[in-house]
Amino acid sequence: MNKSIVVYCASSSKIDEAFLASARELGSLMAQKGVTLIDGGGQTGLMGAVNDACIEEGGLAIGIIPRFMDERGWAHPGLSRKIVADDMHNRKKTMADMADGAIAMPGGVGTFEELLEIITWRKLKLFDGNVVIFNDRGYYDPLLEMLDKAAKLGFTKPGEKLFDVAYTVEEALKMALG
Repeated sequence: MNKSIVVYCASSSKIDEAFLASARELGSLMAQKGVTLIDGGGQTGLMGAVNDACIEEGGLAIGIIPRFMDERGWAHPGLSRKIVADDMHNRKKTMADMADGAIAMPGGVGTFEELLEIITWRKLKLFDGNVVIFNDRGYYDPLLEMLDKAAKLGFTKPGEKLFDVAYTVEEALKMALG
């Protein structure tokens, strides 16, 4: 059975090469293992890199992009399949509905929002896949500290397993697949 993993990540084109290399590594590994890549369908930044690598390795890359972004020409031209959603909310819901697990690579506010939403959906049992924070080069250390603080202060349940933290591409994919 072919599994699908949604990857949340930056679309910014001003990213350190080391992060881009990790995105390419993830896209290649997913293709090699026959795991379908689901993401926001972009052609720049980490999203473009993960899509490029997956496609170059012969993998299946499905991009879900909101109509307004597609109309602006932001969609990756080589996607195996492009799904145009009416808006951002439907984009995220479609991505989660199609995925067996989720990986958050480094990104900006959009990636943070997607990551926290999928963690919330897991908590509410609206998403039952594994959620993985890929803490590439310690990028997510401040967020992990904040989540730990929230648990310690009683804002979330201490010990509640809503996500895993990975430090390598291989570890992230393995955790996401379960």
